[in-house]
Amino acid sequence: MTSYDVSILGHGIVGKTLALALAREGLRVAITAPPAAPQAEDVRAYALNARSVALLEALKVWAHLPDGAATPVHDMRVEGDAPGAALEFSAWQQGVRELAWIVDAAALEHELAQVLRFQPHVTVVDHPVPASLEAICEGRFSARRAELGVQWMRHGYGQTALAARLVTDTPHRGVARQWFRSPDVLALLPFDRPQAGRSYGLVWSLPEAQAQAWMEAPATELERALNEATGSAAGRLELRSACVGWPLALARADRVCGAGWVLLGDAAHVVHPLAGQGLNLGLADVQALAEVLGARESWRPPGDERLLRRYARARSAPTWAMGQVTDGLLHLFAISSTPVKELRNRGLGLVNALPPLKRWLTARALDS
Repeated sequence: MTSYDVSILGHGIVGKTLALALAREGLRVAITAPPAAPQAEDVRAYALNARSVALLEALKVWAHLPDGAATPVHDMRVEGDAPGAALEFSAWQQGVRELAWIVDAAALEHELAQVLRFQPHVTVVDHPVPASLEAICEGRFSARRAELGVQWMRHGYGQTALAARLVTDTPHRGVARQWFRSPDVLALLPFDRPQAGRSYGLVWSLPEAQAQAWMEAPATELERALNEATGSAAGRLELRSACVGWPLALARADRVCGAGWVLLGDAAHVVHPLAGQGLNLGLADVQALAEVLGARESWRPPGDERLLRRYARARSAPTWAMGQVTDGLLHLFAISSTPVKELRNRGLGLVNALPPLKRWLTARALDS
């Protein structure tokens, strides 16, 4: 019977990436992947920062993504809820080639699965197997986390995020756009699918009832609403996919490790998508755990609780800080009083006029 160092529960992007990262450290890994069920069209598009891309490059995944599956973001424009209130970021001003990459979620998952097939230290199993360490990457609804008695501290926003694929009659030129419209937040992520140079990934955070209404509405009505919300900034937008939604919340596990187990990704923390950092946090978890296990003393097993606390300490501050930033921004732009509205929109203009502060903010996002 084969013995394993690590058993991974969850076979999404974080779980698959973890399997490859730990195998690179010489660990024997089992990853649980139940028989595939029929899947609806996956319209998700993720924003990946430089650190996440570097990890995927090191694991020999990034270079093999198909054409059009990853699009560089060269500039970003964030608009407040008052005329002229805007904040602009530029890769050129930051001294980097791109601010981020927008990647097709389904294409990334497929490529990770392909690379796993040729990794001799990884075994794909259809049920959990015993191991020194159980790595839980099951997402926000993790059943195993609950079985371990971990408290899931969740604050629902009363919002739903809508995602879809759009095409436009105007080239996106690698510009990501975001509107804080109180109470909703609308983001257009430049993309090359289904049309190269003229597509966007939509992420629109709305009050639950309004989001449900748009998911049930005819496509022409949703297109009209999107074009009214964005004006002519992104050209004439048309839907090219189904529109899907998921509930939004700020959530955090009260502990992320114990003797023989560890939480990663959405099983450990969930943030609002307005900063596009959810998957980046999960991949940073992967990198941190791989580094801790790779540097462990020879006599420590992977499931040693003191060892895993090193991972917990390394990830505590970054994940907490990102949760606070996204939560604070969301609540700031949800306040409808005139003085607060004026203050926040002036704040956008002030930050935009201070290049050193913009560079600092961008650097934090590139390496979150």
